[in-house]
Amino acid sequence: MKREFKLPDVGEGVAEGEIRKWLVKEGEHVREFQPLAEIMTDKVNVEMTSPFTGKILKLRAEEGRVIKVGEVIMEVDVEEESTAPMEIKHDSSPRQPEAAKAASHPQHATESIRATPAVRKRARELGIDISTVKSGDSSGRITAEDVEAAAKSVHAGTPAPAPPHVSGPHDGVERIPVQGIRRRIFERMAESKRNIPHFSYVDEVDMTSIVHARDILTRKYGDSVKVTFLPFIIKAAAEALKEFPYLNASYDEKTNEILLKKRYNIGVAVATDAGLIVPNIKDADVKSIEQLAREVEELASKARAGNLSLPEVQGGTFTITNVGPIGGLLSSPVINYPESAILATHRIQQRPVVRNGQIIIRDMMYFTVACDHRIVDGAVAARFGNKLMEYLEHPFLMKLEF
Repeated sequence: MKREFKLPDVGEGVAEGEIRKWLVKEGEHVREFQPLAEIMTDKVNVEMTSPFTGKILKLRAEEGRVIKVGEVIMEVDVEEESTAPMEIKHDSSPRQPEAAKAASHPQHATESIRATPAVRKRARELGIDISTVKSGDSSGRITAEDVEAAAKSVHAGTPAPAPPHVSGPHDGVERIPVQGIRRRIFERMAESKRNIPHFSYVDEVDMTSIVHARDILTRKYGDSVKVTFLPFIIKAAAEALKEFPYLNASYDEKTNEILLKKRYNIGVAVATDAGLIVPNIKDADVKSIEQLAREVEELASKARAGNLSLPEVQGGTFTITNVGPIGGLLSSPVINYPESAILATHRIQQRPVVRNGQIIIRDMMYFTVACDHRIVDGAVAARFGNKLMEYLEHPFLMKLEF
């Protein structure tokens, strides 16, 4: 029976997705629960699985195309249809029926392998059969590192091919398709600059006490957790936002209302090979430095491996971009739309400063607060900056441990 299938509801308020990669082709026979396509939604790769057994007659959406939820994406000659709808899997853990069927159908064993769409894609790029890759994780999940290790073993002495994303040079011009995460960055940055009248406030803060606090906690936790400066900055920002709620807000254009957020879900900008991704730490204000450090490390690792879920990139209320480890003196960050403000922190370096009429060496850091001038006045941004400095220069005012 010929049927048309539409892009299912992705959930979490997402209304569209980009076909990153078809995992099937026209004329192919597919089985129920088999992965059909990798879909990019809100900078997260998800996997679309089949609710039917049958033959693919036509793929109605080409790779790289953005499609709306409910839009027809394929035509299928259905032999057997499940009562469950076509679904989007936010992780690639196999469903029980699929795992059971894979045992009786070895040719489809790859369907039950625990690996994200991004990891599966990298395996294909490297020419590696993912069913032969051994997991180095206790849970059995195959990671990008496992695939890379397998590639090195198979192609010893041969450099791994780069991801095929660039068309060939023509007349001295290299054409790079704008798709995937880069497409989302194009859209969100343009939306932010088009809709938000930015202004920036810059100051410097003495981080000497934070440097000492970090040293103390590093010795305390040892190798069990990597303590960086970022958890302290997150904690200080969350505390300061409680006193200046208009920086933890957004503007609802439909109702013409300012929404003051009562949760402090702090986004952390992570640079990945695919582009900038901003997962957020939920309720950062009630978490200890140890908890924040663990979550920062976990989210950054998942972002770089393409393993983030939609909830981890949605619901943010304020963003921090930490430029310091890369370098530079100052920056003017773009607000993570539709939030009302963003904090950029820069390199911590020892500089001579004057204290009580004496020149001494302190660990100093510049920071920038960029705000939506419709919501936040300049004086409010300055007072927020002062409060942030107060917490960072006197960390005993914050609850670092719980």
